[in-house]
Amino acid sequence: MAIPKALRRLIRNAVLDLDGYVPVEPVEAVAERIGKPVDEIIRLHMNENPYGTSMRVQEVLASFDHYQEYPDADQRVARERIAAYTGAPSQRIIIGNGSDELIDLLLLATIDPGDEVIVPTPTFGVYESRTPLFGGVVRRVPRTADFDLDVDAITQAVTERTKLIFVTAPNNPTGNMPTTQQIVRLLRTGALIVADEAYYEFSGKTFLPLAREFDNLVILRTFSKWAGLAGMRLGYAILPDALAAELWKVKQPFNVSTAGLKAIEAVLDDIDYLQETVNRIKIERGRLYRGLRKLNFLQPYPSQGNFILCRVTRGDAHDIHRRLERRGILVRKYSDPDLRNYLRITVGRPEHTDALMAALRGMAGEI
Repeated sequence: MAIPKALRRLIRNAVLDLDGYVPVEPVEAVAERIGKPVDEIIRLHMNENPYGTSMRVQEVLASFDHYQEYPDADQRVARERIAAYTGAPSQRIIIGNGSDELIDLLLLATIDPGDEVIVPTPTFGVYESRTPLFGGVVRRVPRTADFDLDVDAITQAVTERTKLIFVTAPNNPTGNMPTTQQIVRLLRTGALIVADEAYYEFSGKTFLPLAREFDNLVILRTFSKWAGLAGMRLGYAILPDALAAELWKVKQPFNVSTAGLKAIEAVLDDIDYLQETVNRIKIERGRLYRGLRKLNFLQPYPSQGNFILCRVTRGDAHDIHRRLERRGILVRKYSDPDLRNYLRITVGRPEHTDALMAALRGMAGEI
């Protein structure tokens, strides 16, 4: 859309030049386009928990009757509950509207114009799309052919202007984990290492113990995936003490709603149920991976998340995406040249896997 000249001069150049993060098409729009009811669409494109959150969470949210009151700006009770869950001191924890807000807060607190942020690609697109808004310069460092971190290239890219290095563990969309040795090497550069552990509950691996040795490590986590609360936008950061104090200065006072804070408490009251759904997803991840390996046109990559990345070895990824979509099955496609011929498939319920595999087998002779 053309911007009138009088308005254009009022908008920051960083915004005008920004491509921005492109979300997937809303399911309602897809359903209307293909002529299917929304509740018949199989959502395997957003890395959501197909079992949803627990009944206890829903009951707590429905029975609470003080929504007219502002939430606790200090997030005290929810932070104490997260501290008990993670083993990290509550004063080092800040809760945000998903990890996305916490990424913004980190950039806001650390980046001066011209400072650099290193992003090993391919990875979660928000790191790259948000950095320019804060005056930062993105330094993309490609991963190796098997999507491992190229630590030598990353360390060589570090300059005196490097402030942050984002490392997703396990990585989205590739599903692989960096090693402790790799993270230690990055920590020794002196840059702030942001380990995004959004899928921690599915991998069972964390770099949090390194925080006892290094004061430049940030851990990001979320309740979106394992706890089935993607729609409530709840994440948290575990930060060095001094950095946490600075982020409190820039955080909006009432950034997380009362409903969100209550949901966190309820999740951690019902952790056994939610861990059971995580275990069911991990079991289904193995079954889905074994099924995908039997197809002669997809190469699935082992994953420690709740999704599996597949390279299309015959045919075209976007064509397969369209064929699945017509059947009411949504998977993730990419326009990024590095991932143009890949598809990412969220692990769903067993019946979702069955429907997906039947559709893929049915098109095997056509592509």
